Amino acid sequence: MTTPTLMDKVAVITGAASGIGKDIAQLYVAHGARVVIADLDLTAASATALQLDASGARAMALQMDVTDEAAVEAGIAEVASQFGGVDILISNAGIQIVGPLDSYAFSDWKKMLAIHLDGAFLTTRACLKLMYAQQRGGTIIYMGSVHSKEASVLKAPYVAAKHGLVGLCKVVAKEGAKHGVRANVICPGFVRTPLVDKQIPEQALALGISEDEVVSKVMLKDTVDGEFTTVDDVAQTALFLASFPSNALTGQSIVVSHGWFMQ
Repeated sequence: MTTPTLMDKVAVITGAASGIGKDIAQLYVAHGARVVIADLDLTAASATALQLDASGARAMALQMDVTDEAAVEAGIAEVASQFGGVDILISNAGIQIVGPLDSYAFSDWKKMLAIHLDGAFLTTRACLKLMYAQQRGGTIIYMGSVHSKEASVLKAPYVAAKHGLVGLCKVVAKEGAKHGVRANVICPGFVRTPLVDKQIPEQALALGISEDEVVSKVMLKDTVDGEFTTVDDVAQTALFLASFPSNALTGQSIVVSHGWFMQ
């Protein structure tokens, strides 16, 4: 088997100062890429970039609010100026606000969709313009979820947004094909990140069950082995998709969930 390589590819990873995004960035650098740690938290992004490459030659920090059109356009322009273009976009930035639909605040609904869907659109549009102009193809990877395929209680906007990413991906795959740009979605199960840890007590309170029951009876009940998906599971999938040698694999959603959802 050929060893995956991303030698000198420029990868913009949103929400990369921690969690899944940070692990992807680490793996990409190990396989030769230059990475952009795009995050709302510039201090954390800078710290991550320094950890990856203190010289700044292979990692740069970028403060980015993915819901701000001007910030996204300016940020991607800065990447192009410093690194010479963009080859890979990982649309990973996300949050979670759980609650029953009948009392869910409209402001929270709009915030969730803005970060997950508007952010994906804005970063995609900015990167596509560069990829098309560069004429060297490109890869766009959306961080979906098993909730791109399934539904769970208390997660209406999250489920709606993650389903929406699959539709966006398919359009990008069709429009980008003539430019050598492919697009895919990674759909992880529950990954033990701070985002998920925060949900456990919230769901326990909302559902009237213990935190252990949230883990065993809600989060992991449909897996084949009762195990969380790991950040490395997701990062390895992101490496595979970004280093795939042709457009044969595009417009797809890859479920990484210990069998929670089987296509």
